[in-house]
Amino acid sequence: MASPHLPLLLSLFLLFSLYSNADDLTSDRAALLAFRSAVAPRLTDWNSNNSSPCSWKGIRCSSNRVTDIRLPASGLYGELPSGVLGNLTALRVLSLRHNFLTGTIPSDLARCTQLTMINLDSNGLSGVIPSAIFSLPLLTSLTLSNNNFSGPFPADFNNMTQLNTLYLQYNQLSGEIPELNNLTNLKNFNVSYNNFNGSVPASLRNMPEDSFLGMLQLCGQPLRPCAGAPSSAPAPGIVPSAPTPGNTPSAPVNPSGSGSGSSSSKLSGGAIAGIAVGSVVGALIILALLVFFCGKRNAWPKDPATKPMVGAPAMRPGEMAGLPKRSSAYPIGEPVASVPASVSTSSSKKLSFVGNASRVYDLEDLLRASAEVLGKGTFGTTYKAILETGPVVAVKRLKDANLPEKEFRDKVSEIGAMHNPYLVPLQAYYYSRDEKLLVYEYVSMGSLSSLLHGHRGSDHMALSFEARAGIALSAARGIEYIHSTGPRASHGNIKSSNVLLSGLNEARIADQGLAQLVTTPSLNRSARYRAPEVTDIRKISQKADVYSFGVLLMELLTGRTPSNAVNNEEGVDLPRWVQSVPRDEWKSKVFDLELVKQQTAEQEMVLLLQLAIDCTAQHPDSRPMMYEVASRIDEIFLSVSGQ
Repeated sequence: MASPHLPLLLSLFLLFSLYSNADDLTSDRAALLAFRSAVAPRLTDWNSNNSSPCSWKGIRCSSNRVTDIRLPASGLYGELPSGVLGNLTALRVLSLRHNFLTGTIPSDLARCTQLTMINLDSNGLSGVIPSAIFSLPLLTSLTLSNNNFSGPFPADFNNMTQLNTLYLQYNQLSGEIPELNNLTNLKNFNVSYNNFNGSVPASLRNMPEDSFLGMLQLCGQPLRPCAGAPSSAPAPGIVPSAPTPGNTPSAPVNPSGSGSGSSSSKLSGGAIAGIAVGSVVGALIILALLVFFCGKRNAWPKDPATKPMVGAPAMRPGEMAGLPKRSSAYPIGEPVASVPASVSTSSSKKLSFVGNASRVYDLEDLLRASAEVLGKGTFGTTYKAILETGPVVAVKRLKDANLPEKEFRDKVSEIGAMHNPYLVPLQAYYYSRDEKLLVYEYVSMGSLSSLLHGHRGSDHMALSFEARAGIALSAARGIEYIHSTGPRASHGNIKSSNVLLSGLNEARIADQGLAQLVTTPSLNRSARYRAPEVTDIRKISQKADVYSFGVLLMELLTGRTPSNAVNNEEGVDLPRWVQSVPRDEWKSKVFDLELVKQQTAEQEMVLLLQLAIDCTAQHPDSRPMMYEVASRIDEIFLSVSGQ
């Protein structure tokens, strides 16, 4: 017979369960609101009046608990709060990539033991990799790349036996990489551009070479052999002969040379003399060839078009294999043997490094680099330089930058202090009275201008709207960051050739701050993007940047090259033309045909073009602030990407 108390007990249990779940979701909601207050004030749809957070942007729930936080490129900034994320004990996915988060990873994250994926790529996080990470037994993917983490590579990673993806590239980690024998599931691994040294551990030698780039003190397979390491290859010039029936390794050797076959092993005096004379003649020929080619290497072309500039650090001519030939030389100096005294590599004329740039090369390395011209722009000519030690950098030779040395160094140091994943980082600079060089990280995928207006043959890659929206968002975030550094801070030269592609949907802004280095400005420069109120390119306001960005958005959506009617340039006066076309004809007349063919995201395309029109309003006060622009693009990008 059933107990009369059983229905009551079941009712109490169900009531307790419902109360417990509600309490857990209430706790999750409180944690998210605290998170918003700390780093995400722009997440206005995280409404405190809404009792359930499961419908908030970037939040997913399961079983009445918050399980996913996905807020890529959402304008989060500030330090991750302590005692907040640890309350989300059912959290499985934490993706906060491409934001402006700083400080350290809070230790209470160790309480989120259900986490399987953490992605904090492209922020400004620092400190050592915390022990909290190693308390997450289910973690399969950890991405901490493009931050400022320092300290050693923790051997405690061996505790994370489920890990299959570990990305730590572009940080300041140092020391030796430990053996990771316990990570048998590890498939994706990258620690490039840190400060590691020593030998690549045996457990990681099956990883590709591009997992370990940019570290001169690291050696061993798949990189170059370590000094003193035994080699299985024969010594140079020694070629082992194949065994023959009369000369097998097991055949006994007769030291005296007597016995059968001994006469064939003896050489006559004439033969020995002939060999000696032949060796001397061969050596003389080789020596003559070496002298000839060394002389050729140090000789610059006679063509006036490649005339070396006076006073510049020397860089030898070279061509980049596998790339379109733009120039047969890197016209940035004279042969090393005749470098002027003003470019001496003495301590007073060395490269000056800025910010957190790794000192993995010096002026001598730059002098020996093979390189090619990438293009000529508003503030000078840019070259791609491949250093003999491995790194590839972009070198900009400035023109019209005749500032006094102290003022130049101060302004360049301010540029170098800008650290953001959406800016091309300045690594170093060279200053002399006649020449100024800036050395940047090389971004290999080229510019947005080349992608939009370059070759459109059969191998042309059509840009989807999602890709264009992602590029626009990256560029907007970079400019937003520049504006956040001060009320007068601006880029001053926003155009599609200064938007460099770092991924399929990602980009970086180049040439930030260079307008402040120019001493003889010309209004003809970048006139196609210039706001109507600008009279001096050294005094570009933030609202003028917004105007230029609006033109860039129109270029991105129409595929057309902007022009300036005053200068009778080829192309289209984009702001005037777009606003002359009725809205119901945008699809047929305005949008790039490549976008129209895709027949997707038409509403989002209209929203982005309307934003471009808002940015190019004639009166500066009518234009939105850059953070508002970035926020609106963020909503559009998330709508089409589903991230």
